[in-house]
Order: sequence, then C-alpha cells, then structure tokens
Amino acid sequence: MYLTADEEAMAAGSDGPAVKWAMDYQLAVGGFFGARRLVRVRSAHAHCDGEALGEPGVRFLEQLADQGARARIPLTLDPRSTDFSCALDIGQSQSIVDTERRILAAMARMGALTTNTCINYQTVDVPHGGEHLAWGDTGTVIYANAVAGARSNFEGGPAALAAALTGRVPAYGFHLDECRRGTVLVELADQPRNSTDWGAVGCLVGRRFPGYWEVPAIDGAERSPSPDEVKQLGAALASYGSHAMFHLVGVTPEARTRADAFGDNEPRERMVIDRAALDGAYRGFAPERESPDIVVFGTPQLSVFELAELAALFEGREVSCPVYATTSAAVLRSAEEYGYAETLRAAGVRLLSGVCYYLMTARELGRSNGFRTLVTNSAKLANIIEGYGYNPVFRSTEMCVDAAVTGRIAG
Repeated sequence: MYLTADEEAMAAGSDGPAVKWAMDYQLAVGGFFGARRLVRVRSAHAHCDGEALGEPGVRFLEQLADQGARARIPLTLDPRSTDFSCALDIGQSQSIVDTERRILAAMARMGALTTNTCINYQTVDVPHGGEHLAWGDTGTVIYANAVAGARSNFEGGPAALAAALTGRVPAYGFHLDECRRGTVLVELADQPRNSTDWGAVGCLVGRRFPGYWEVPAIDGAERSPSPDEVKQLGAALASYGSHAMFHLVGVTPEARTRADAFGDNEPRERMVIDRAALDGAYRGFAPERESPDIVVFGTPQLSVFELAELAALFEGREVSCPVYATTSAAVLRSAEEYGYAETLRAAGVRLLSGVCYYLMTARELGRSNGFRTLVTNSAKLANIIEGYGYNPVFRSTEMCVDAAVTGRIAG
C-alpha cells in the first residue's frame, strides 16, 4: 500500500503508541480488502455502547486515552446503552450506567463529541456529496452514501476510532466509483404511502438481495420521499441486507436516471414490489398474543418531525402499556421547546434520550419487566429485537399508537 511520508511516520510510531495502533489496524484492513492507499476523511462516527464493548473494550478505550490519544477530525458517537435519567427506573442495572459513564469519559478525553445519536446526518454532522467519511453506524453510512452522495464504508467501532486518530481510512469499497453502481433493479408497482411502507421496502429488498456489495436501484417512485422516509428505507436495507448504499432513481444524487444508477452495469436481477408484497411484509411479523407488552418508537432515533407526528396521534389519549420513544438529546430539547414532549408525556409515553431500544440491554429489560410482544413502527428494530428473545410486531405508526392506547394489536 502506498503511504505518504506523514503516514509512514505515524506507522513508525512518531505520533505515539495510540496512533501507531490505529495505523497498524488500518493497514491490516486495507491489506485484506486490497486497498492501494489511504484517503483522508472529514469526520468519524463511532459505535461504542457498553453492552457491545464490555469490560475489555472499556479498558482498551481508557488505555488509549491514557496514552494521549486525540482525534484529529470531528468524532461523534452513536447511541449508548442507557438513558442516565431513568435507567434504574426502567429496570437497568447500575453496572451498565457505570460502564457508559466510563466510556463517555474516555471518549471525551480523546476529543469526541459525546452526541450519542444515530441520526447525526439530520442533526450535528450533515454529509455532502463527494466527501470521504469514516462512519460506523450502518444507518448513518447508507444515508450518507445514498442520499448525500458522500463516501464511507461500515467502519465498525475500532475502525472508526482508528480513523479519528489518523484522519484517514483505507481506500476500498464505497470510497471507489466502481463499487457504487447499481447491481439489482427494484421496480415499485405500487407506491409506499408512509415511512413504515418505505421500511417495508427495505425489509423486502434486503431479504431478497443480501450482501454488502449489493447496491439496489429502486425505480418507480412517483414522489420524492421525505428525509424520515428515506431514513427508514436505508436503515431497513442496512439491517436486512447489510447494504451500505442504494439508489432511488430520480431522487438520490447518483441516480438521476436508471442509466446513471447502473453506469456500465446491467442489473443482475430484478424484483417488483406491489401493495400485496408490502402488506405481506407487515403480516410476516405475527403477534403471539393480541395485547402488546411494550410499544417502541425509534430506531433510528426519532426526528423532531416524527415526534410532532406522534404528539398529534397521542394527544388527549392515554397509553395502556409501557411505551418508549427514543431520540437524541438535541431533538428532545427541541421537542420540549415546541410542546411535543409535554403532550407525549401527558399520554404516558416515556421519552428516552441518547439511546436505541435494542442497545439498552434489551434481553435484561425483557426479563425484568416481562416484555415479550413488542410492537414497533421500525422495520429495523423488528428485525434485530427477535434475537433478544422478543416477539416483534411491525406495524404502521398509526396502528402502533392504537395498540398502545387500546391494548390490542390490529392487522
């Protein structure tokens, strides 16, 4: 791999042991993927929650901080495992609270912005076309690549941190033009009506064409979906298919036409999505019982527009089971200013900040609270949470609200 003089010096240890570790890590990754050089990145976004890291991971971060590690570029953080304001109230242990505080302290010492959000692209770090990034959350990466035209691979925790310490990543995958072209064609025979329908599209496409190197090109949208709708599409594609990029013909910047989306490629395979297929995606998540144990909104975290929608649906009503809505600290402050948080809390909705439910020691929460049947408007959460022992039920936002209020699951 070609290295500049500065990169050779970092690899030799001139900038200290933490930077040398980072360069060694990146050279190993680059060698595995056949990268010929490193590329400078503008920002990094790291996933480092307490449940994923455990004690060894936390000690590793503290060791790097003790060695004087310092981010060279803006470094933001993905959601953590607990909302400090209510962790013990909802059944989490003091140990996960203590672990998360240690992680935040170590990352702050290294210069990170402790944002704890998976919607950084909507709030604190908006990507733009052509720039190179080192982002770790799959939903953030697919949004940056597809919607903004930026360039990032899935930079798992250590990789994103290494990028923050060096300001670089190996130039492979979605940093390169040839990996960004469409591989499969998806035609919309019927139109998605809302954000959960777009999540259902991601579920169907991801299941049909799984694989990191697949780039689905979706054609036939008669209107430009909202940022929250494409957020749900991208998050579902990344969850069900491990996709890091997609094209939405006529909407996303590298797919003004179908020909743009594919370049010199021909679609390897085609699929058609109609209303029956979308309805089938919902029906595939069948409840074991007619009453929900918990209803969860978020994953990705909710935007202020999504909280406004929920406030309108819950206004003057009262929940009959635990209801969690997860968002970022910045969005929650806006929701409080605009009155949405007050409306939701009056209905009995618990607003959680800095977290996503599946990261919140979900198995332990289920055991301590008797949660089994979980109703959600997030296709991504429905996919992940089953692995923690839940019976996920994916429904539209309106149906989730009705289930929370009536205690009965429709559909």
